[in-house]
Amino acid sequence: MCYSAQIEADYRTYVRMFGAHISIREFVELFWTRAKGTKVKIPKGMELAFADAITGDELEVKCAIDEFAATETHRLEQELFAQRKRLADAERTLQVKTTKAATESKRIATDKIAKVMTGLADLRRVEPEDRDARIFPGVYAPVMVMEDGRRVIKPMRYQCRPAGKPASHDTKFPGTYNARRDNLEGFWRDQFGHTHGLVLASAFYENVNRHRAEGRELRDGEAVENLVLEFRPRLAHDMLVACLWSRWTGPGEADLLSFAAITDEPPSEVSAAGHDRCIIPIRPENIDAWLNPNAKDLAAQYSILDDRERPYYEHRLAA
Repeated sequence: MCYSAQIEADYRTYVRMFGAHISIREFVELFWTRAKGTKVKIPKGMELAFADAITGDELEVKCAIDEFAATETHRLEQELFAQRKRLADAERTLQVKTTKAATESKRIATDKIAKVMTGLADLRRVEPEDRDARIFPGVYAPVMVMEDGRRVIKPMRYQCRPAGKPASHDTKFPGTYNARRDNLEGFWRDQFGHTHGLVLASAFYENVNRHRAEGRELRDGEAVENLVLEFRPRLAHDMLVACLWSRWTGPGEADLLSFAAITDEPPSEVSAAGHDRCIIPIRPENIDAWLNPNAKDLAAQYSILDDRERPYYEHRLAA
């Protein structure tokens, strides 16, 4: 399963490459929802697209980003003060006597201080880094869909909660960031043939077992060891990853836009690296046919998935 991906987080790339329009009010609502205290995970790459906004709705997004940054900075500074005090207390204790509690407290405080300092640096940073555009389940990304005959970019959470399901669906089915091709007419029947999307991604990441990645069986007494591998096309380029999406509504709840990447059996090089699933990158000439599906002709949608791009995926240990 594609548990993480390196995406194109800047909506302007979709505008430039595909003539898409931004659903700006949904971006405004998302960023203000986060600014007002709702736990929403937005990658910094999506924020940076609005860094130079000076007018209109884009400026409203920037204001929401700035308000969140101010609140988060205050919270992290308070946490930093608390952890520095904890570290100092532990060090004073250890000068008198070495205890397990003080040693553990020093370790935890040191780790938390490092994490907080990274968080503060990220809030202040304006230069992009690769990790700014990496998404995990629960994180938002720009998704291109078809709306009123136009290609439109909407912000969506990477883990699909189908319309009509309870909010508890997220925890009951935690793997719904991926939609298996062999279950499109089962679990995903209300989305497949109805609400299709595309996400630009340059790489995807998978958890694999070391022994499988090395093409061998576990040795006697050997524990299973997990590795995270990064897969990229040998000829580097952004892939149009086929997705399904849904708009979830609930009483007293804000609307939730969310999506799942469709996965299929892997090509031989991904399988040899130890993983059993792979994303499906569609061809650019199939964009409109994919985004505007006919629910009465699912065969045509399967044909698009079959007529996919088939890059050779090189892999390496993820940083």
